[in-house]
Order: sequence, then structure tokens, then C-alpha cells
Amino acid sequence: MAEQHERYEDSQLYRIRHSAAHVMAQAVLETIPEAKYTIGPPIENGFYYDFDLPTPLTEEDLPQIEKRMRQIIAGGHDFEKKVLSAEEARQVFKDQPYKLELIDGLEQGGFDEYGNPLEEKPEISIYQHDAFVDLCRGPHVENTRQINPSAIKLMSVAGAYWRGDENNKMLTRVYGTAWNKPDELKEYLRMLEEAKKRDHRKLGKDLDIFVFDDEVGPGLPLWLPNGAIIANELEVLARELETEAGYQQVLTPHVTKEDLFIRSGHLPYYAESMYPPMELEGVKYYVKPMNCPMHHKIFDARPHSYRDLPIRLAEYGTCYRYEKSGELFGLMRVRSMQMNDAHIYCSEEQFEDEFMGVIDLYKKYFDLFEIEKYVMRLSLYGKDGLGKKYVDNERLWLKTEDMVRRAMTNGNVPFVEAQNEAAFYGPKIDVQIWSAVGREFTLATNQVDFAVPERFNLSFVNKNGEDETPLCIHRAPLSTHERMIGFLLEHYAGSFPVWLSPEQVRVIPITDEQNEYALKLEAQLKEAGIRGRADMGSERMNAKIRNAQLFKVPYMLVVGNNEMESGTVSLRVRDGSQQNDLQVSDFIVRVAEKVKTRSGTL
Repeated sequence: MAEQHERYEDSQLYRIRHSAAHVMAQAVLETIPEAKYTIGPPIENGFYYDFDLPTPLTEEDLPQIEKRMRQIIAGGHDFEKKVLSAEEARQVFKDQPYKLELIDGLEQGGFDEYGNPLEEKPEISIYQHDAFVDLCRGPHVENTRQINPSAIKLMSVAGAYWRGDENNKMLTRVYGTAWNKPDELKEYLRMLEEAKKRDHRKLGKDLDIFVFDDEVGPGLPLWLPNGAIIANELEVLARELETEAGYQQVLTPHVTKEDLFIRSGHLPYYAESMYPPMELEGVKYYVKPMNCPMHHKIFDARPHSYRDLPIRLAEYGTCYRYEKSGELFGLMRVRSMQMNDAHIYCSEEQFEDEFMGVIDLYKKYFDLFEIEKYVMRLSLYGKDGLGKKYVDNERLWLKTEDMVRRAMTNGNVPFVEAQNEAAFYGPKIDVQIWSAVGREFTLATNQVDFAVPERFNLSFVNKNGEDETPLCIHRAPLSTHERMIGFLLEHYAGSFPVWLSPEQVRVIPITDEQNEYALKLEAQLKEAGIRGRADMGSERMNAKIRNAQLFKVPYMLVVGNNEMESGTVSLRVRDGSQQNDLQVSDFIVRVAEKVKTRSGTL
């Protein structure tokens, strides 16, 4: 059943942050009177305001601005709203060119004060507190004293193009955060510090997982051997579970003719996210941004009856999407991606079981990776987008949305609904997950496609001997290698469970006298299928242990003369525990069991 949540935009915290943004803008303008101010919205966990400044503003200036904010808050100023005509608003902001541009947009009915397209012409309103006036639709707190001065903090200064367009002027953006209580601010700052330690970009470099190279190109990750091990383990996991669930593996090429994407509809709807075509012998070819059109061709390669359905085709195919340079972010937003992709072709009668089978697969992954917080979001179409953003068939939109809603409700899986977030060909369940430090990720999707199978003339012979078009479910429970590994790096802080650790065991001889024994142990581990190596470097034992700890190796086997003579090892575990005089065979059994069961414990 759909859960009802208070929208962030309707919450008191949203009003506090919106009001704090105005207070900050006042403090900046008092500090730099020649500044031109633009927009200052609340965002997740805080707010920002963009300024066009005649002199640079640095993070060293923030404490003084913050001090002035607290003085303004203590003044107890009411936030007063007034609705004005466009001409009246121009008089108020006659010296503020960015506000004048926004007023023009509001008057024409095209854009709101944040530059977002509007469905209808809005009123033009201002909010004033103390001597500060801003073009704004609200909402705000009633009085500045409703902002807790001990629960605000200015965080950073950054550059930002006006309206996000790199052809426009670069502005100065000041970020801040605001909370209801000081304890909430303190906890947020603690979480930020922990998140810095877990940043997948830093951990990816420190642990030799992946790199980016300018000569290769932005957004095109290179997987180092450690990263390739993790990716391969995830693929093995996916193949095991998909084989159990009746999926068949397929492979498709990286490029295809333009006609395929015209037929699928991806070119009209998705062209901006596709790399430009290559032309050979008068024919245009595209690198594929997704696998589905080729999977449709595989389905269509043989005739099918209702007895064959459902048909589940899976592929770990590499796809390529052109993300804008400013939107690239580590492994989370890339231009090449290895996707845990599959397409299920089924009848309407089979739809609910198949759709919920995918949801059950999500849950297995959540349990395995100890993901405790997640939200299933039913993403719906927007009526104004029919024929533009969405396939123009309102009847099928409403029908398939209801099918998904009914399946989730019958399966007793809580979900929330979001308008205007669907795929172009049908509704979907988007899965939002939270890492161990509370960072939110959009992980995976479960999509219904009522449109594209018909475009490819896909059919099966139903029980009545008639041709029928199947529904297609697009699903990617493990997302992409890139996004999933980025998430897991932060979720585990780089300390992967044993089965997923690139290096599971490090053998550390105390002196060179034990090198031969260490190499023998390395061979025994490899023979047992365990990823281990002997550290034959010249460093002292403590330095070798430290190196293994930095690489977050789960197990360290320290061997000296006593261990060599007795055929044992001294075990040091990543969690700090130790065990001496351990039989090698017992240790191998222990590790093998952890790997076999994909245990999350050491």
C-alpha cells in the first residue's frame, strides 16, 4: 500500500531553511553592498544562495557572516508577504539584474523564481524581513526567532553558473545548513565527517579499486585488478540468483544501427543522453545506451506460445550514456556502465507474479548487503508530458500504473508515489537506499513497458490461438557495477565482507627466514580458492601489518619460527581480534565457509 509522507516542501524544517537562506543573503549584502543576489532555495539538509560579487568571498569570511545572521535572527523580524504587479516588482529590484530577469520570466508565465518551467502563470510576490526584500513565493517561518541560531552553520563556498548553464556567468554559491535543534546540527556534522572518510572516490583511490584518466575520457572508469574482482563477484552473485529464478543469459553488441533506436523510440526521447552517431558506408551507428532494443530482437528471433512465457533474458552488458561534464560524480554518474540488466516478457496474467519476483530479488540483495533503510517509489507519468516526455497513450498509462499499484499492495510492500518520474514507456518502481551513514542512493529500477514491444511487433500465440503482445518488465536490481560498487565502498567504508574483499588473506613473515613457509601458505590458500598473498617486502612486521590494515584485508596470518616449526599460524583479524597457534586447515575451513555463505561477519 502507498504510504503517506509529509512532503519536505510542506515541513517546518523547509520553512526554517528557506528563511535562513534569506537571512544569509541579507548578511552577505550588508558585508558586500555592491553584490547582486539571485536565488536561494532550501535543499536536502540545508540551503544555498547564489551571488554575483565584485570581490571574492572565501570560507574564511563565513564565520563573520554567520555571526551577523545570528544578530538578525535575534532581532525578531516578521516575514511579510506582498503580491505585486510585474511593474511594481521591477521598481523594487531596479538595481538587481538577476531579479529583473526572473520577473520577466514570471510575467511571461514561463519560469518561476528558480528558473524552473511553470505549467501556469504564477503570481509575483516578495517577502520582507527587516530591511531585506526578496522575490519569492515562500513559504517561510513567521518570525526570524523561529530559526534556532545555535542550529545553523554556513558550510562552504563554491562556484555555480547562473541557472546551471555553463554559457552564463559564474556566480558565488554559499552553502549553509539549518536544523530544528543544536543536537540535530551536531549529529549532521558528525555524519558529514564520517561520510568524508567513506567517500567512494577517496576509498577507490586508496584501495586501488578504480581510476579515471584524462586521456581515456571523463566519466569512463578504469577498473584496477581489485575493482575487477569486486565486479566479478557481483556478477557471479547475480548469475547465481538469476539462474535460480529462471533467467537465461544473452550477449549483445556494443553498437547498433540508428534504425533500431528510432524504432524503439529512444532516439526521439533519449537523444540528449546518447553519444553522437558514427557513419560507415552511409549507415549511422550508435553505441548503445541500453540493452532493451537488442533483447527485443532476441525475443523476436523465435516464435513463442503462451507455454513459453515468461521469458527472462539477462545480460551484464556495457552501455554508454552521455552525461554532462558537470553532472559526472565518481562512480555514481559515469558515461560507461556495466548494467545488471534483464527483460521479462510475460502476459498480463503473469505480470503480478513476475513483477513481485523482481521485488523479492531486491529484498534478497538488501538482506545480503545489510541495507536496512530503503524506499520503493512508484514513479508515475505526468499528463502534460504525453507525446513529449511520455508515450502518448493515457489509457495504458492508467492501466499499467494500476497494475503496479495493485501488485505492490497485494504483496504487502510499502511504497510511495511520485508524479512525473516514470520512464518514457511506462511506470516503474525506483528503489532508494541509504548507506550505513545515512547517505541516500538511487540504486535500481523495476519498469513496466507497455509501448515498445508493440513497436517491435513482438507477439506470442495465446491460449485462443491468437497473436498477443507481451508486456515487458525492465529490471536491474544490482544497478550497475559502477553505482553498486560506489555505494558498497561507502556502505562498508571499504571494509568489504570476506567474500567480496579483493584480498582476503595477507600472509606476513616476521623475518626472511619464514619466507618459504609464507609462500607455501600462499599456495595452500590459492588451492582452496581463497584470495591471499604473502608479503615478501623488506619492511618490518609491524609495517606489513599496518599496510594490510590500510588495505582493509580481513585476515592477516603472522608467521615466525614457532609457527613455521609447528605448521600453524597466528591470526590477526581486521576487527582487532587475534588467535595464536591456529591450524592452517582450520583457518582455511573458516574462510571457505565465510565465502561460501557470503557471510557479513568475520
